[in-house]
Amino acid sequence: MHAWLCENPTGVDALAWKELPTPAPQAGQVLIEIKAASLNFPDLLIVQNKYQMKPPLPFVPGSEYAGVVSAIGEGVTHLRVGQSVACLSGTGGFATHALAPASLCIPLPDGFGHVDAAAFIMIYATSWHALMDRAQLNPGETVLVLGAAGGVGTAAIQIAKTAGAKVIAAASTDEKCELCKSIGADLAINYTTHALPNAFRDAIKVATGGKGPDVIYDPVGGEFAEPAFRSIGWRGRYLVVGFASGPIPSLPLNLMLLKGASVVGVFWGDFAKREPKANAQMMDELVKWYGQGKIKPVIDATMPMAELKAAYAHMGSRGVKGKLVMVN
Repeated sequence: MHAWLCENPTGVDALAWKELPTPAPQAGQVLIEIKAASLNFPDLLIVQNKYQMKPPLPFVPGSEYAGVVSAIGEGVTHLRVGQSVACLSGTGGFATHALAPASLCIPLPDGFGHVDAAAFIMIYATSWHALMDRAQLNPGETVLVLGAAGGVGTAAIQIAKTAGAKVIAAASTDEKCELCKSIGADLAINYTTHALPNAFRDAIKVATGGKGPDVIYDPVGGEFAEPAFRSIGWRGRYLVVGFASGPIPSLPLNLMLLKGASVVGVFWGDFAKREPKANAQMMDELVKWYGQGKIKPVIDATMPMAELKAAYAHMGSRGVKGKLVMVN
């Protein structure tokens, strides 16, 4: 097998494409022949030694991937050789093969392609857990999605629309705004032309008829957080999803008091560990929604696995719309 090996987590440039012995699965594991692996923001942080999970060195980055089971370890009964699966194991995806815990593998129904499957779990699980579980989104409510043209943003738009909400998408270019509207957003705000903080707040006010959004989905953080929260409606729920812009913001507590609003943390990874039955039910529902055509990952581009460093550079330029997927 071949894999991108991180022996020193100093950044993308330190990754090396190496030939390694193909491992045999141990008890509870499967060996997956990887067909596609998606690039997520944590995949950048982990090779920079900035992610909360710090795997033992050396490791193969690539948190999310899909492929075909090529060997099964002892005790694995729900999967079979030749079966297509998707997996989010945190590492191992940027390779030709990976060992994965069988418990983390999702069997793929017919018609669920490997590219879509590799771009599916993280963004839809995060967005469902955020909107449907943590925010308890109701039909007819208004959702403001920040960073709306990215992976989790596009997933949030689709889930919110399927749940019967009105969606306002905020993105950095007119092209990204048009993409958001093409996948269901009712309105879009270009926050480059509606500059922070005042013009952005004015645009939100106009878009919501002065009421403010009921739910704000924020994977961006930084300087967007306070002007967005100041725009929230009464009893609003502000979802803290991530900090893609870099800085972790601070919010004055009096704002929550004045708006009767809540700041709600979203940590899907720990939810999956602490509440596995609820997580499994959620994933079953998401796979059904995919089969019904209600949700579908937005794929910015597919690139050969050998071009991983170029893909990282593209992601770092903030030009990606939806997900980047590496293919073997």
